Formats: sequence, C-alpha cells, structure tokens
Amino acid sequence: MGKIVQKFILSFVLLAVGSGVSLAKNKKLQSGKRVVTRPNIVYIICDDLGYGDVHALAPKISKMVTPNADKLANQGMVFTDAHSGSAVCTPTRYGIMTGRYSWRTKLQSGVVQGYRDNLIVENRPTVASHLKKLGYHTAILGKWHMNFNYLNPSTGKLLEKPKNKKGFKAPIGTNIPDGPITRGFDYFYGIHHAGSMKEIIENDKVIKHEDEINFLPSLTKNSVTYINERAKDKNTPFFLYLPLGSPHTPIVPSADWQGKSELGPYGDFVMETDNVIGEVSKALEKNGLSENTLIIFTSDNGASKAANIPALAEKGHYVSAHMRGSKADLWDGGHRIPFIVRWPVLVKEGTESKELICLTDLFATISEITKTSLPSNGAEDSFSFLPALKQKPINSERNGVIHHSISGHFAYRQGKWKLLLAKGSGGWTAPREHEVAENAPIAQLYNLEKDPSETTNLYETEPEIVKQLLKDLKTDIYSGATRNGTVLKNDIDNIILWKNEK
Repeated sequence: MGKIVQKFILSFVLLAVGSGVSLAKNKKLQSGKRVVTRPNIVYIICDDLGYGDVHALAPKISKMVTPNADKLANQGMVFTDAHSGSAVCTPTRYGIMTGRYSWRTKLQSGVVQGYRDNLIVENRPTVASHLKKLGYHTAILGKWHMNFNYLNPSTGKLLEKPKNKKGFKAPIGTNIPDGPITRGFDYFYGIHHAGSMKEIIENDKVIKHEDEINFLPSLTKNSVTYINERAKDKNTPFFLYLPLGSPHTPIVPSADWQGKSELGPYGDFVMETDNVIGEVSKALEKNGLSENTLIIFTSDNGASKAANIPALAEKGHYVSAHMRGSKADLWDGGHRIPFIVRWPVLVKEGTESKELICLTDLFATISEITKTSLPSNGAEDSFSFLPALKQKPINSERNGVIHHSISGHFAYRQGKWKLLLAKGSGGWTAPREHEVAENAPIAQLYNLEKDPSETTNLYETEPEIVKQLLKDLKTDIYSGATRNGTVLKNDIDNIILWKNEK
C-alpha cells in the first residue's frame, strides 16, 4: 500500500508540474482554489474604444450597450487609472509587446504604414517570445500595425509601397519575411493596419482578399476556433493576443449588427466589438478553461473623432466619460482607457483598482505571474500590476507614467499631478497647438485629484511641482529605461522634449 501511495503522489507531482502548478508556492484563496502560475492568457485590445464606450465604466453618462464588457467587469477587476503607452495605435501596440515606450525608437510621432522593417528589432524580447520559451503556444489574431515588409511572390524582391495606395492590395501569395511569427508568435491571422484591411495574412503569406466588413466576424470565428483547438492540448498553456481593428475606421458593422444600437453605425460597431468578449468567454467556458484563464480587455487609445463625437454627445453619450480630449491628445481622454481583468482563481469578482498603470506593464506582470525574470535586454518600462490583482498596492521604483501624443508631445503623470509639455491638446482636439493664444503658458499642469477634467491650468502657480516633474521626466526619458537595473539606450540620441520651442 505504501508503494501505491508513493506512486500516486509522484504522479500528482508530475501532473502538477506539467500543468504549471507551483507546488512550492501554492497559495489558496478564500474559495480554496489554487493560484496557478501558468494561466492561459487572452489579451483583447480594441482599436479606438473610449473609456466612456464601456457602459459599466460610466453608467450615468454612457448610452453604449456593452453587456459582455459589463459582465466581465462584474466578474473581475476594473482599473480606473490605466493608460495606453501613447494616444495612437502603433506606439501603444509596440509598448504592449515589448514593455518599452515606443518613443525610445525612431518613431517619434504618428503611426507606421507598412512596407518597412518591423519596428520591433529582431533581437528584442517580446511578451510572445518570452511566453514561447516557457512552453506557451502563442497566437495573434488581428491587427499588427508595427510594420513589416512584403516580398513580391513572382520575383522575391521587396514590394515598394505604392504612391497612391488607394485600392491597392498586395497580391495573394505575397510573403511577409519579418512579421509576427518572427517576433515570438507561433501563429498569425490578420492584417497590418486599417488601410490594408482587405489583405488577409496567415502566418507569413497574404492568403486572400476580402471586404473590410468581413474582418471582425472572421476574427471572432477564428478566435473561438483557436480556443477549441488549444483546449485539446491540456499540457500546453496558450497566449492569445487579440488586437482588434474595431471600432476604428472603416466603421463597418456587419449585417447582423446594423441598427442594433441607438447611436448609429459607431454604436453598432462597438456592440459587435463587445460581442467578441462574449464569444471568447463562451468558448473558454465550454472547454473548461475559464477558471485559470487570465483575460484582459482594453483599448489602444481613446475614441476617434471619426466616431462623430459631437453627435454622440447630443444623444447623451460621452466617449471619454468625464475626461477631456480623445484619441491623439495628451489630455486623459486620449490615453486613459478601459482596462478590465478577469482571472477567477485570483481576481475577486466586482473589484476595482485605482492604481496607476500603463499598457507597457503586461511584460512585467506575466513575468511575475510565471515566476520568471525579465530579460536584461528588454522590458525597460514595464512594471508588474500583479499586486493590484490581489487588491494590494503596487510598490515599484516607477517615478511616473509618460504620455505621448500623435504629434510627439510629452506629458508626465505622477500621483495626482500631470504635466503636459504642450499649450493645447497635442493632438486633434481643439485647441490644437497652433490654435492656442501666443501669450498662453508654454505648458499645462493639472491636479487630477481636484480637477479630473483638466480645466484649470496650474503651470504658472505651482513652479516647484513643475520643476520636480520636469526633472523626473527628463531622467526617465534620457536614461534609456525607467526600470532600475536596466542599462539600455534609446535608439536615437536626439529625442526632443519640448516640441514647441523655437
């Protein structure tokens, strides 16, 4: 009998190790469930979804119907002070994958358009490559938007970006030599960016052309298929990165969703986007994966002016909730985004965190969850928010979070204070930089605790606060990293701090 017991114990240990259970540091929640150190990870990031576009986050001033995001919030934790790494797409997505601010690269403003070398250099660690080394299967379904090249299927030579790209589609069979599967992903299905949404790529080839209206339904279907397939392999956890292309333009809700909302095509498209959460959640539940799957639902920046923000406001819907500005701006409406986490084995239902976090923090968080070290040659701006998931304070060496607008203007957030090195929005919302009076202060300072809508500029009345914030911002920018112990350099030497200086 003793040998049988020993054999049973040994089998349990081997099974636990294979499934990623940490026996040495196994903690228990009040429910008695184990905390597993290798959860499946599903990261859903919307494109241009505002904070106010999730009804549960601003129920008094949001007219949007988002039942699945609301349900996710009730089942997990809402972060009310989460920020994208930039107020526009490409730099935010770079930061998610690398744990590094994108303005440390050659991309100092705007977004990329494809037909260029991958913005993530080949030897830089990514969340995907890190997890792949740990035995995860890694997949990206959706929009990449960090550049890659195209090789002509006939000649094998690089395709040049057409001068007039309207209507152009890379030929079927075109090879992608430096796409996501060269940056840590085992599988890729999707597009480069909204301007090339008709070019559908699988792994490293353009496989078909189809209308934009089919893209979101296709992603939803393929996400469910991927989860069903991965569920067959009980010993291999997976990382599913779902960078959606919605509700970004073109605003094309599919036939089943047209007219569903009272907010026009944009509202319909947001509802269809919200449906992705529901379908993914049902697939996880069906396969018995819900308990130990970490789901993160967020957005790459605030809502776009393409949503017709004034018209929505007339109907009582405010895309940025109580905040000033929207996509592209330095004001919080440009980069404070929805951020909801569900992980039943660890995260308590219906909880909220006011901790200040940034989307660059995914890398450090998954490293702490999996009990692995961060790479010495990457993740230099990433800090773990795992303590917050346990309803504990985040104690890190981070001085502050750096914000960045479409035009490359900087802002710095530290506690209740926010310093903007711009006269206006730094983006698309009026007043833009050239629309501000010449005698206006050269920068802005707000006390977000008292003034969350950023209406009272304290720049000229709080010089000591400005001095300290500016000092810390300069240190964080020019040192090459914000994480202690990381000795890395920016890719360029001439990062311009003050964009308005003559």
